[in-house]
Parts: sequence; structure tokens; C-alpha cells
Amino acid sequence: MGTNYYWYPQEPCPHCGRTYEPIHIGKSSCGWVFSLHVYPPDIWEEDALVINDIADWEMLWLLKPGSYIEDEYGKRVTPDEMHAVVTERDREEPCNWSQEMLDRNHAELGPNNLVRSKIDGRHCVGQGEGTWDLSVGEFS
Repeated sequence: MGTNYYWYPQEPCPHCGRTYEPIHIGKSSCGWVFSLHVYPPDIWEEDALVINDIADWEMLWLLKPGSYIEDEYGKRVTPDEMHAVVTERDREEPCNWSQEMLDRNHAELGPNNLVRSKIDGRHCVGQGEGTWDLSVGEFS
């Protein structure tokens, strides 16, 4: 089970309450590093938003007045809280998955007793400097 997080570029319409289209930040799953959704230049049309790592996300969160972050359950999250969700992950007990289980999940052992995705160039395109992977494509 996991929790998806979304960035909204502006508050809902004050007249009708309609929310604006969010951008998926990523997914937090128990025992795993955070799956940070990145949007490299080849994903977007020309002159569109490019997000390559956590620093690009943090610039958006802090520099776009009126924007906000919510989890999939509608709970608002501050930029500092979101930073912690991504970068301060750990697990008390070491992962005891066999190599077969890691292989079946396209995973490898990661920092702080967590598992992380293997870089495959299709979903996981990189591993962050800490407790996050860089992922593209669809999330569930």
C-alpha cells in the first residue's frame, strides 16, 4: 500500500471550487525509497515544465505563490513535510527479501534498510542521492 502526492499550481477557483490539474509528485510505499516522479525534457512539449530531481520540485513548491501539495486523500502537506517524506525515510529492521524476491520486484537493497527500484530506463531512470528513486511513466 502506498500514498500518492500531487502538486497543484494554484488554489481552487474561488467561484466554483474547481481544482486545477495537479502534477504527480510521486509515491510513498512502506519499506521502499520514495518514487519521485520526474519529467525530463523528452516527456513534455517544448517550453514546458522540466523536473529532473528533488531540487526542481522544491523550487516549484517554494517559488510558485498559491500552489500547494496534497496527498491522494486530500490532506494538505507543506513543502517541508513533503521534503521529509522524500528524504527522511527509513525502516527499523533490515530487509530480509531473498535475491529471488528482489529480482521479482525489480528491486535492490537501498539506504536505511529500504528497498529501491533497479534502474531500468523505462520506469526507474535513476536513483537519488538519498532515499528516493527517479521514476517516469504511470503510477498506480
